[in-house]
Amino acid sequence: MMWVARRLLSSVAQRRRHAGPPALFRHPRRGCLPDLEPRYLQCTCCWRSRVPVAAFETLNAAISSTSEPCDEDDRSLDACYTSEQRHAILQLLNTATPSELAGVKLLRGRKSVNIVDYRTKNGPFPTLESVVNVPLLKHKSAVTVFNSILNPVKKEKKVKIQLAKFIRPEVDRSWLEDASNIVSLVCGTNKIAWAQVDRGMMLLDWRQVECPNFLRGTYMASAYLNDVSEVVALLPPADFYIIEKSSISVQNTTLFPIMVHMRTVEALLFALLEPRNLPPESNIPPRVLNMMRGAVGRHFGLMLGESRTSGAQTVRRLMTESVTQKLPRLKFPQEMLLKHRNSFQMGSRRGGEELCDALLQAVAFYELLSESSS
Repeated sequence: MMWVARRLLSSVAQRRRHAGPPALFRHPRRGCLPDLEPRYLQCTCCWRSRVPVAAFETLNAAISSTSEPCDEDDRSLDACYTSEQRHAILQLLNTATPSELAGVKLLRGRKSVNIVDYRTKNGPFPTLESVVNVPLLKHKSAVTVFNSILNPVKKEKKVKIQLAKFIRPEVDRSWLEDASNIVSLVCGTNKIAWAQVDRGMMLLDWRQVECPNFLRGTYMASAYLNDVSEVVALLPPADFYIIEKSSISVQNTTLFPIMVHMRTVEALLFALLEPRNLPPESNIPPRVLNMMRGAVGRHFGLMLGESRTSGAQTVRRLMTESVTQKLPRLKFPQEMLLKHRNSFQMGSRRGGEELCDALLQAVAFYELLSESSS
């Protein structure tokens, strides 16, 4: 026992001899929380070189100021972010246009439109928690949106759009830029709609005509020719006629009858609208062009995968902007606003999809042409 006691006392004395001054952390007293305030960083070899370091409370403050992930559904969204972060998020959500919102992660397509419609109806978002009241935006998706706003992904320089991506056949840009007005045509299953828009983005004509012989019987050529000829006789003169090119695949056997119908009407419109007997050497561009339906859908954020959704809400927004904004995207004559103000309401049975598509195609033509030249 004596040997053990001497051994223990000797080891304690030797440790105290080499321990030197207190090291990085002070040892806590029994029953007390450890005091984690650092005093010095010391050389463990000579115990002489001492470098003062910042107190731990500074580090704790820096760590606590960083917003923590907010993955729990029961935690308030406003509690996940600082006041500056909340202000930045709400500023964008309350002021951004649908096209600007579409640049935020998860907000392409329907969600960006829903945000604009919600704040138009209910006013600006007062808190982050109120954003989850928007259709299709729940807690987890809202967190992703907020984080994307605070940490936007740097996009590469926008690639110049090629005309061939949305206009066919290819036409020299100068001819398109010099056009004073165009007529945009869209064919449906039982009607043809058109919208005439000039270079100043003024809507000049906007109508649709029922075609009773479409998709009836055995696709009688004479019946189709009569219906399409009656439409062509009503069309206003224009520099170019832009016909929607359907994106229905030949591989889709279910929609094959619809595809045949669309191609038939498209061919008749090309034949009836294009000038005849032009000399081969003439430097006159084709007057009838195709515009890709998918290109228009992507331009307005209406694509869900490979499918295009309704453009009724987009058209209603264009009509509203024509009245409320000094420089609207498209200018509507007063009589057309009165005529179509109730045509595109939710649940409406007026069947105005062709009218919507014809108008959006005309707007997209000018805007994509401008983007491709910038």
